[in-house]
Amino acid sequence: MSEQIVIVGFGPVAARLVDELLPAVRSGLVTLAVVGEEAEAAYNRVLVADLGVGRTTAEALALADAATLACEGVDIRLGVRVRRVDRARQQVILSDGGAVRYDRLVFATGSRPVIPNLTGINPDPVHPVLPAGVTALRDLRDAEVLRRAVDGGKRVVVLGGGVLGLETALAAAEEGATVTVVHNGPHPLGRTIDRGGGAVLAAGLRRCGVRMAGNARSTGVEHNAADGGFSALLLDDGSAIDGDLLVLSCGVRPRTELAEGCGLSTSAGILVDHKLRAHHEPHIFAIGDCAEVRCPDPECAACRNARGPSGLVGPGWRQAEWLAEYLALLAAGGDAALLPALPAEQPGVIVLKARGMNMAVAGENSADPWDEDALAAGAVNERPRLQVAQWADPEHGRYVKMTTRGGVLEGLVAVGMPRTAAELVGLFERGAELPADRSLLLRLDGPDQLPGSGPADPQGTVCRCAGVSGAAIAGAVEEGCSTVAEVSTATRAGTGCGGCHEDIKGLIEKHFQAVSAA
Repeated sequence: MSEQIVIVGFGPVAARLVDELLPAVRSGLVTLAVVGEEAEAAYNRVLVADLGVGRTTAEALALADAATLACEGVDIRLGVRVRRVDRARQQVILSDGGAVRYDRLVFATGSRPVIPNLTGINPDPVHPVLPAGVTALRDLRDAEVLRRAVDGGKRVVVLGGGVLGLETALAAAEEGATVTVVHNGPHPLGRTIDRGGGAVLAAGLRRCGVRMAGNARSTGVEHNAADGGFSALLLDDGSAIDGDLLVLSCGVRPRTELAEGCGLSTSAGILVDHKLRAHHEPHIFAIGDCAEVRCPDPECAACRNARGPSGLVGPGWRQAEWLAEYLALLAAGGDAALLPALPAEQPGVIVLKARGMNMAVAGENSADPWDEDALAAGAVNERPRLQVAQWADPEHGRYVKMTTRGGVLEGLVAVGMPRTAAELVGLFERGAELPADRSLLLRLDGPDQLPGSGPADPQGTVCRCAGVSGAAIAGAVEEGCSTVAEVSTATRAGTGCGGCHEDIKGLIEKHFQAVSAA
């Protein structure tokens, strides 16, 4: 008898799990049901802002087709919410009155936007009531709201200086909107980037036409008397920033309410062990933004410094791929102990993808070259002390910082230096040593280097979301792929944040230039 697997949530991570489980469904090993709260099948939520400024289409964002999956035998239920999970009876109770039994249940509920507590907005975290002209830019309907504002050349106020907020601001400004970014701090990305890099980044944003309002604490929203829509963001100093649309980009929180409601352990996310199983519940799993990998063993060294969910799609996809193999093995009665362990999550790399702006940030980068206390901190148990190399050209919007220990890169900031950034990110992810002469890396963006010539290492990762190397992309191009969309279909490269699209284009162009010259 086949095993019944139920997936709660149908976002990008759930779509990858469904895709990986399809062979087991076709063979009759498992039966699969998916419950999605939205009326649409899974789509790439990371690129909703691109849809909102007209740079892509809803069809291009699609990650699954409900009709195709139904023909494969998958029970797809869209526009339906799970009201509660009955662990005793092993079933999920749905908002339409139905119920679905499970042998294995997977939470892929993702995260929800943080709604700030502002006068004029209902801050209920589960069911926020946003007035007209205010959006958190999370779904296809939010994208349409942004699209109307951009097409009309309206005034857009972005609250929050994180990556998604900055990318939205840059894209909207380039497409004709008047954009102001409001953030609480001296520079954007205050939690992840150092002071020098943040200052150069802010200056670059202003050059791209984005107004910056830093060190600003918002207190409420003002509404039009005519239609009740958004008209201004109010600040604690008594000033106001006028606008026609307010985009809330204040971060996200894992959706754990269903898991909490059925008695599962949670912290920042749903607590799972190294097999993605909920604590003390072997029939329930969690993946993606809602899952926090921290096993119940207090002596586990790997979990000692565990953090909450990364919020990135790449780690969620890798969890989905591993879990699909694990669930299929369980359904077949195989020895799950033979399955390789879930790969440890790699240190996150933050990349700003925008036309006219390039930035990469990773690891610990707060120490300054002259800060003896910070450099000496951590140099215990015979560990080498930190070393910092820093270079800045604020006039031209270029900045690089490399934090190393024993020659190995532990943190980086690169603004306005795309090739240097690509090389540093590769070295950081591999844990490789930097060259003794750090200035060699700066020369990668020198006048003798051609833009768009691809990564220096063909085996290096081009698409970090899907983990696809330059060699794999080049192989797909040699097999006949001639567009980014075709490469994405063949390799999955470019299906995540979209930050690698220009690199993929460069590899395609490089191939056809070589063919033409032959």
